[in-house]
Amino acid sequence: MPVLGTSLLLVTFVVSAYAAAVSVAGARRRSRRLIESGVGAYYLTAALMTVASGVLVHAFVTGDYAIKYVHHYSDSAQPLFYKMTSYWGGLDGSIMFWVFLLALFGSSAIYFNRERHRELIPYVVATIAIVQMFFLFMMVIHKNPFETYLTQTPTDGRGLNPLLQNPYMVIHPPSLYIGFVGMTIPFAFGIAALVTGYLDDAWLRAVRRWTMVSWLFLSFGLTLGMIWAYEELGWGGFWGWDPVENAGLLPWFTATAFLHSVMVQERRGMLRVWNVSLVILTFFLTIFGTFMTRSGVVQSVHAFGEDRQLAWMFTIFMTAILTFSFALVIYRLPLLRARNDLDSWASREAAFLVNNWILLFAAFFVLFATMFPTLSEAVRGERLTVGPPFFNKWMLPIGLLLLLLTGIGPLLAWRKSTLSNLQYQFTWPVLFGVATGAALYALGIRLWVSGLCFALCAFVTVTVAQEFVRGARVRKSATGTDLVTAMIGLVGRSRRRYGGYIVHLGIVLMFLGFAGQGYKVDEQVLLKPGQQATVGRFTVRNDGVKVSDDGQKQMITGHVAVFEDGKALGTMYPAKWFFRKHEEEPTTEVAIRRSPAEDLYLVLPAFELSDQSATLQVVINPLVNWIWIGFGVLALGTGIALLPESAFAFAAARAPQGAATATMLLLLAGLWPVPVRAAQHVENAQTVIVTPRTPLERDLQRSIVCMCGTCGRQLVAECTCGTAAQMREEIAGLVKKGMARDQVLQYYIAKFGSQEPLAAPIDEGFNRLAWLLPYLLGAAGIVVLGTVAVRWSRRQQRSDLQEGAAPDPELEARLDDELRDLD
Repeated sequence: MPVLGTSLLLVTFVVSAYAAAVSVAGARRRSRRLIESGVGAYYLTAALMTVASGVLVHAFVTGDYAIKYVHHYSDSAQPLFYKMTSYWGGLDGSIMFWVFLLALFGSSAIYFNRERHRELIPYVVATIAIVQMFFLFMMVIHKNPFETYLTQTPTDGRGLNPLLQNPYMVIHPPSLYIGFVGMTIPFAFGIAALVTGYLDDAWLRAVRRWTMVSWLFLSFGLTLGMIWAYEELGWGGFWGWDPVENAGLLPWFTATAFLHSVMVQERRGMLRVWNVSLVILTFFLTIFGTFMTRSGVVQSVHAFGEDRQLAWMFTIFMTAILTFSFALVIYRLPLLRARNDLDSWASREAAFLVNNWILLFAAFFVLFATMFPTLSEAVRGERLTVGPPFFNKWMLPIGLLLLLLTGIGPLLAWRKSTLSNLQYQFTWPVLFGVATGAALYALGIRLWVSGLCFALCAFVTVTVAQEFVRGARVRKSATGTDLVTAMIGLVGRSRRRYGGYIVHLGIVLMFLGFAGQGYKVDEQVLLKPGQQATVGRFTVRNDGVKVSDDGQKQMITGHVAVFEDGKALGTMYPAKWFFRKHEEEPTTEVAIRRSPAEDLYLVLPAFELSDQSATLQVVINPLVNWIWIGFGVLALGTGIALLPESAFAFAAARAPQGAATATMLLLLAGLWPVPVRAAQHVENAQTVIVTPRTPLERDLQRSIVCMCGTCGRQLVAECTCGTAAQMREEIAGLVKKGMARDQVLQYYIAKFGSQEPLAAPIDEGFNRLAWLLPYLLGAAGIVVLGTVAVRWSRRQQRSDLQEGAAPDPELEARLDDELRDLD
């Protein structure tokens, strides 16, 4: 089997090389036979990689431990489900899985576009095949997943990392890989358009759906990663700005920018160079993210380890991508000239332009901050830590700006908005946003970031609702149906527009969850059997610690009775699992009680079996579940935008008047929350008072990282390992001694001999670059954006003067109507 697998990889490499060469030759010679041969060869690579994947999965299922990769990531006690998914659990297999997905995606893209875009297909095949060859070459010479032991074959494997033996981690990597791999398709079509010179909007139509599908899977993968971190790592959060998390976020930013700016090119013939550049940049960032997580240039709890040879391979490949791609862009600049100019800043295209610059700034900021520790080590020989405090300082205002633009963009007209139009569009959204902010202030909510976020969420929600209601009223008067049926027909007629609005509504719900983190409560308490403690509205009681074993692991489970305002809610079971082959890395099994308003989140950081005592971390997470609900709404909106017109036509053709309304009412009735009866009130005299940590102690725990060396440098406040617990006690002792914040930070710098324990670099010397560069990037972006807009406006004025006549009002009105109809 190992020989067969290796042979399949070698054959796939040769076939990919043939597909690339013969496709280019066929395009140059205008030979249809050669082009078809190249397409057929690429289909063959998909078949070969499918067989190779089957061989590797068979090796995992049958326990062929002669293969090193199988030995490292599987064992006999591992459930069958996790044996199969061990395929992508390590570096070698993940690269092979990447190639497998790329072969399937590439074959699908070529098949569905082979007739509509014949002139582009040869170069599309060549581009995808060359990307595939890079990863195949890497496997053949350096990371062969079928490599075997030369001497004695192990009798059993080491087993998959316990943290990866989680249902979310089974789905999370494939989702991210599909998102990453899918971005190769727009890149291939973009390169094909640049090479051939067919730079009309046809290539955009070819890639728009592929970009949306890839963006959806990328969003799904990021959300699953957040849920996994929330439920598996046991720190009460869901996003820690870890380098591997950031690697998935980078192409998401640029892909989101492309999905907005492509509408400007379709409707106004603008941003043509920008869109091609975004496609190239998005693909580059998928490769760069893969490079970060697999080469060891960054330190992360999720990374695959350090590999210098792999780092050099990726560096050469990424350099080639940027050099070749942007050389083509420069060569084709005359064909990429914009057909129209910016008429007004008060226009939708201007809003999209600002949106794009902010998204691009966010991508470059996250990239720079993620790589700054590596840069610091290369320049000064000292690896610093750039943690959540530094990221949050910048990304909070950026997120709020993007949320604001989510509401502003749909309210602006194409080309220019008149004062009367602005008043008509903005009145209700602004009133609701201001009213929400005022109500929050009156209720005593003073946390400005979360309060502002809630106000902006109200503003965007009313914007979306207003667009739906006004459009449905127009359709109702035209068709004679009821309002809900008219609204469904409206969505069917303009799927991209109203699907996009639903996506915006999903973003709003996710921001509600983010804003709720401002009111998060997090306390730790040591309880002996029978003792209880109260945190917020909840009371928890230790009913003992139990030990069990399933052959693969030993499970230490806390039995915790939970009460809300004195009423019993049931028992929760936080636990620690010790896997026999990974006992040095116990997993934290969190107990969560979910509700729309908040989660009660229990962690068992420490325990003592002799006296059944348990240390409990009690976290109350307000609104966190709206993040997951928001993604569901986002996925629904994306699905609607991707649906073919026939889907809605079929439904509309058979739905009698009022049927849609009745269906919606039934669905709402089914989803309406049902009250749950609570048990009788239970009192316990053995109550342990939770002593709140001082604000300084909380701040320090979020400003210092754990130095255990195995947790990926999580914040001391969030890490669940023993070293973090000792550091929390040490910080509490230093605060009790009267030490100020800077004194505590200097204490840890002196203790470890560097700034490595700090979550953000001190603003001095070389470190000042980390604090200064975002300001410089932001200022440069504003200057460039202003310069481009002024040049466009002046060019439009010169064009009007050269024509020697004032614009025709009737023609202008017709153009505005046509742009409105395109929505």
